[in-house]
Parts: sequence; structure tokens; C-alpha cells
Amino acid sequence: MAHPFIAFFLLLIPVFTFAESGSIGVNYGRIADNLPSASKVVKLLKTQGINRIKVYDTDPSVLHALSGSGIKVTVDLPNEQLFAAAKSTSFANSWVERNVAAYYPHTEIEAIAVGNEVFVDPRNTTKFLVPAMKNIHEALVKFNLHSDIKVSSPIALSALQNSYPSSAGSFRPELVETVFKPMLEFLRQTGSFLMVNAYPFFAYESNTDVISLDYALFRENPGVVDAGNGLRYFSLFDAQIDAVFAAMSALKFDDIKLVVTETGWPSKGDENENGASIQNAAAYNGNLVRRILTGGGTPLRPKADLTVYLFALFNENKKFGPTSERNYGLFYPSEEKVYNIPFTVEGLKNYRDNPSPVSGSQQPPSSAAPKNGGGGVSKSTTGETWCVANGEAGKEKLQAAIDFACGEGGADCRPIQPGATCFNPNTMEAHASFAFNSYYQKNGRKMGTCYFGGSAYVVSQPPKYGKCEFPSEAEEQP
Repeated sequence: MAHPFIAFFLLLIPVFTFAESGSIGVNYGRIADNLPSASKVVKLLKTQGINRIKVYDTDPSVLHALSGSGIKVTVDLPNEQLFAAAKSTSFANSWVERNVAAYYPHTEIEAIAVGNEVFVDPRNTTKFLVPAMKNIHEALVKFNLHSDIKVSSPIALSALQNSYPSSAGSFRPELVETVFKPMLEFLRQTGSFLMVNAYPFFAYESNTDVISLDYALFRENPGVVDAGNGLRYFSLFDAQIDAVFAAMSALKFDDIKLVVTETGWPSKGDENENGASIQNAAAYNGNLVRRILTGGGTPLRPKADLTVYLFALFNENKKFGPTSERNYGLFYPSEEKVYNIPFTVEGLKNYRDNPSPVSGSQQPPSSAAPKNGGGGVSKSTTGETWCVANGEAGKEKLQAAIDFACGEGGADCRPIQPGATCFNPNTMEAHASFAFNSYYQKNGRKMGTCYFGGSAYVVSQPPKYGKCEFPSEAEEQP
């Protein structure tokens, strides 16, 4: 893709011939008590032209059923086994022998996901992640499988400190030296890729006032310009993925490829789960398939043809959480489609997205900044967002930004003057955060008003600096 406008144009017209393009796979989750047998699932996959799947374990019945099918498989080493894999090479060797080598090559295992969204795992398994990945890779070397099977680990977008604008994407500071640098170096050395789980639905659901539905569903829209690099984005998905690319680039890992191991949209949700509907799920997944199979990368990485795994194959009736959790499926357990979308280039020839009259298709993308930067899956508990200083920016950069915010920017900086309510703690970062937030709220949380040349970022929980209370947009500014 030579220019982001071209990608937008491709989304608007029927495409009957395709250049080199990305690949579509599906996540095969099984937290349900009413799913068809693994052998029936394999037949379903082949009938639909789905040639890649990702599973969340190494269940023998599934791996046996996939034998000889020609379907490429990504298997998972669960989070609860990270400690053992990290601490014991013999465990890692045994796990690979029993769950990978025993089936390969008849079952075409192409990757191992070591853990899943480890950074948000309440069992605090983060420190075991990279050692476990290395031991699993060494086990593959022992069985001479390392050239054919790659090792990685899916991260959630909540691993980003900043995801808005995309050009300012950065990983959480506490994870950079301890996890991301060694993990990305490992991926580079082994020729592997970073696995990312990205859900525009979560960002839209919590930000319907500032994110247009069309922007979230790959539909025609004016686009949003990234103030940091001038690139125009026509989909929230691309913006989220480029935030990860930017975060890797900031650490000098521009050469690492990326695979989207989970993305999807629920066909049903609770009353407060905005946007969860069959129509929107069909539009998101159908337009995403078209977006990926018609080739071209993202605005920041135009040559990065992506492999994307839709979540999920079936509605899973035993999953906990809100109604949406049980309604991400492309198929009902009866094997009937929840909605009709293609999975192949051939199927795209007759595909048309049919916007509902109530889809909000006339709403343009807002210029306001989405909560969580339109990124991670965690939601604001208050429905508000704040702007805070990036302590890594340095005092000189922070001071220049404070001068602007409190000067021509018109922020109310009286509370951080000596003797005022927010003077303490008397630190550059605390004062900058108050000034930046005042400017951000005064400008209605508009796009680009919490950037300050990379010196600030958006948070979805109230900042805490001593006893100082930060105003939100909903509160009256002094």
C-alpha cells in the first residue's frame, strides 16, 4: 500500500483480483458444553475455506482431528504452566515432545503461544514469560522443529502506556526493560513475530461519544489524522495496530513482524454494552476480512501484510462475564452461521456490507480523544479521562510544555502556584500533569490536546498527586 487513501479506496469497491495479501484465521475456543466434535469442526473449517486456527491448549482430540487437514495450527501453553516452563528445561522438553513433536508434521503446528495476555494475569506470572519462551524454543531446537514452529506470546493493548495518537505508541515503562526488550530481542533472534490481541469494540463501547461507528467498523468515513506524523487513519483497527508498531519502533525493533492473534465483535450484549449487535458484528468481521485479504498493511507499515485471527469460531455458553463474552462466535454450536460473511478471496467477490439505518453511519469520526487512547481493553470506571505528564519526557521538555499550557494555551494553573491547593507535591511531573489536564479538559478532550510533543498521555482513572483533585470534563472548570 503506497498511501493510506488507497487502502480506503480499496474498501469501497468490489475487488475481483488480488495482489499479495494477508491471511485470515479463527480462534477455536471451547468453553462450552454444547459444541460439535473436533472432527465435525475440522469439516466445518474446510467447508468454509478457513486454513488457520488458534487453540487455547493442546487437547489431543483436537490435534488428532486436525491431522492431515492442511489447516495450520497455533497451540497454547497456558498461563498456569509458565512457572514450570520457565524453571525447568526438562518440563519444557517434555511439554514440546508430548504436545508438539508427537503430532507434527501431520498436524501442521506453525506456532506456540506461550501464555495469553500474561501482563493482566492476576497470578503475576509476568516474570516467568521470557524464560518460558526461551526454554520452549530450546526444546524445539532439541527436536529440530525450531525452523518450522515459532514461539511468541499474545499481548493485550493494555500493555501499552500510550496508544493515542498511534505515532505516540509506547509500552508501559515498568515492562520495557524487564519484559519487552528481552522478548523482542528473542523474537528477532528466532525469526518470530509479536502476537497482539486488539479489540476496537472495547474502545468504541466506552467512547461512543468520540468514536464514530463507521470508523470502528471499517466503513466509509472522512478519516482521522494522526497529529504526530500526519498519517490519516480510516479505521480504529489500523490505529490500534500502528500504536503497537510505534511502541516497537521506539525501542528500535522496527524489523519485528506482528500477528493479530485475537480480534472480534460481539453479536449480542447487555443493555450497557453499546454497539453489540449482529449487524455490527457482521460489518466488523466482514469488512475486516476484506481489509486483510485485499492486501496492504497499515498507514505506518504499508508493506506489512497481516495475519489476523478472528475471535471466535463458536459462541461459548460457559464463559463468565457480560453477555458479550458468550456471543463473539461466528457460528452457533449447531454449525449455523450467526451472520453471513466470507472467509476467502473467492467469497469476497459477492460480499457487500449492508449498513443498518440505525448504525450511525452518518456520524463522522470525532476529533476528541478516546478514553484509553482508543487502545486497551480496560474501561474507565467513571466514564471520564484525564491527561497526565510523561515523566520520561525530561524536565526541559516538560517545562516547555507547562509554559505553553499555562500561557497561550489558557490552562488554569492557579492551583499549582506556591501556597495553592495543588502546589504539593512540588514536582515537575505533578505540576505538568495538572497543567496538561486543565488544557485537555478545557479543550473538550479533543484529538491532539493531550500530546504536547510526546510529553503527555491519556489515562482513564483519576490521577493521584498528594491531595490534589484533577478536574474532568464533566466538572466545572475554575
